[in-house]
Amino acid sequence: MSKRDYYEVLGVPKDVDDAALKKAYRKQALKYHPDRNPDDPDAEEKLKEINEAFAVLSDSQRRARYDRFGHEGMGDMGNFGGFDLGDLFGDLFGSIFGDSYRGQRGPARGQDLLMEELLTFEEAALGTEKVLEVPIHIPCDTCEGSGAEPGTKPDVCSVCRGNGEVRMQQGFFTMVRTCSNCSGSGQVIASPCKTCKGSGQQEEMTEVEVNIPPGSYDGLRIRLRGKGEPSTSGGPPGDLYILIRVDEHPLFDRDGDNVICEIPISFGQAALGCKVDVPTIHGMTSMKVPAGTQPGTVFRLKKKGIPRLNGPGIGDQKVRVMVEVPKSLNREQRELIEKFEELSENSKDCTPKRHGFLEKVKSFFHIEE
Repeated sequence: MSKRDYYEVLGVPKDVDDAALKKAYRKQALKYHPDRNPDDPDAEEKLKEINEAFAVLSDSQRRARYDRFGHEGMGDMGNFGGFDLGDLFGDLFGSIFGDSYRGQRGPARGQDLLMEELLTFEEAALGTEKVLEVPIHIPCDTCEGSGAEPGTKPDVCSVCRGNGEVRMQQGFFTMVRTCSNCSGSGQVIASPCKTCKGSGQQEEMTEVEVNIPPGSYDGLRIRLRGKGEPSTSGGPPGDLYILIRVDEHPLFDRDGDNVICEIPISFGQAALGCKVDVPTIHGMTSMKVPAGTQPGTVFRLKKKGIPRLNGPGIGDQKVRVMVEVPKSLNREQRELIEKFEELSENSKDCTPKRHGFLEKVKSFFHIEE
């Protein structure tokens, strides 16, 4: 089933400002929150749709890309710009619903991780596979994850009584805050483990395979579900986000799905016409340059560009021809060019732009022959 338009999901116009967007999100999220709709089995899916729409439209870069390309240009929409929707919703509505949206019906999931990966121009354009070394945290071998020195054990926090939260009633509303005494763990460690310094965790490097899709661009985030930090309470692991960075290329620039390349040719090649070898991300190809080609002329090589991200089709390569003027001439070369100038001085067909310009100058200043 195709996705609904994000503006339609939130019930806002395309020129909506940030304040109105946030207000609309609050309204829709409250309306479809599962705690308010216990008998509606579709409430949770509706809320996910609302969260997805807000995550994209509240990010200026993603919103601009969505306005231009629609859903097809968004890539992995599980990303939502790299922030946790549970945290977002909890920040907006935690005082009303407590932690019900944060998944407190079961063990908390592990933390999400973010890593940057630098790709070459070709790797991003054509896609590649990478094996990344990802640092994750596992239970400490010395204290077996308790955080306490062997032979001791953590004490229950006296402030929150082991809940990790402090609840305060204000009228009809219940305010929930993380316990500051135990930082939400529900425990206080009197004798911290010397190996992990009381954290209960130690760092371990793990290999993760990631598939970089063709058409990837600088700033794209790829989500790998379940490849983040393990949960400390028996819940599911977090996710791993890969932030794509693309290195500059000595020959190519990118314009959407098109590749731009400049090639120098000589005056003689431009005047007489020729065939030139042109580099593309798909390999070398031959291109015909017709006689009389002017400096700055752009030729198009169809389907020699970048595959469309998560969709059919491939862009083109635009080749801009730059006519190179000789910087130094030997005697014979100079004599030949001087002879050419003499022969073409009065030829309007040879240099029509120059003669046209001279005619305009004469007319403007009323110069007579």
